[in-house]
Amino acid sequence: MSGTVVVTGSAGILGSHVARRLAGDGHRVRGVDLRAGPTVDVVGDVRDGAAMTRVMDGAQALVHCAAALPSYPAEQIRSVIVDGGRTVLAAAARARVARVVHISSTAVYGLPSTVPTAEDHPRAPVDTYSAAKAAAEEIAEKLRADGVCLSIVRPKTFLGPGRMGLFSMLFEWADEGHHFPVLGKGDVRIQMLALSDLVDAVSLVLDAPDDVANDTYNIAAARFGTLREDFQAVLDAAGHGKRVVALPATPALAVLRVLQRLRLSPVYGRLLYKLTADSYVSVDKARERLGFVPRLSNRDAILGTYSWWREQRKEPGHAAHHAGPTSSDPWKQGVLAAAKVFF
Repeated sequence: MSGTVVVTGSAGILGSHVARRLAGDGHRVRGVDLRAGPTVDVVGDVRDGAAMTRVMDGAQALVHCAAALPSYPAEQIRSVIVDGGRTVLAAAARARVARVVHISSTAVYGLPSTVPTAEDHPRAPVDTYSAAKAAAEEIAEKLRADGVCLSIVRPKTFLGPGRMGLFSMLFEWADEGHHFPVLGKGDVRIQMLALSDLVDAVSLVLDAPDDVANDTYNIAAARFGTLREDFQAVLDAAGHGKRVVALPATPALAVLRVLQRLRLSPVYGRLLYKLTADSYVSVDKARERLGFVPRLSNRDAILGTYSWWREQRKEPGHAAHHAGPTSSDPWKQGVLAAAKVFF
């Protein structure tokens, strides 16, 4: 794919890595984000129709990475993901952009009991975030039905340099020499994804033939174990001899739900359930049609991110300052920070 590629959310963790990768591959990249940065060419809001019309002028492709986090207020989630998605995709259609890559999420499956979950599983959102992602997919599919070559990429939770959120809590507790709790035995299989593998997948769909690109793909690690194994790998790397500690699931869930309602914990509802049941998707279609072969396992990804976290923590003034919360911000642990003394 030659010509200009617009990347929305290009100041974010995924968008910035995508922008750099595409530029390195010889694409002309036009990054757009609310925040200025080295990978941002246009400062603008994806919900601003006039701004998005200007951004799409002369573009041959679009990679739509801009989104909201599950921890955002509900109205903001819907506004950024659904309204922003509609505005960006409409601008791309008006500009006759030839190729669109829409970054969605496996959250659209909700909490499926069928694992591995394939792309033909019905969308079954269970919260504001997954409902917004599902609605944005429906908008994207209408564009596809109108003849635009459009890829929907559904990644699992990804890890890599700059990615924080929940993992900053694990890393901090490990680094300070604490045990780390899991709900139940921690023997559930939770699939994740290396950021570098996700960027590879975006590049693959962008450059794939139309009949291959015009489809929906799960993107995730092919090698993954249990939550206990992955968390224990971080504790082992910290070198304090600490262990993963099992918490009785039912009372722990009840306490965390109360803390969430009181806004004293960052652990949101869908995540609570995800941590107590197997959660993994099939990547067979991406492997067979795109030639996608993830290079890193869950453990590789989480240990690589932990190593990055330890190094950047040594740098003076490493804390980031943003216009709003992003996936590069550590979780504000609330009362959970005080619980460290018990572990």
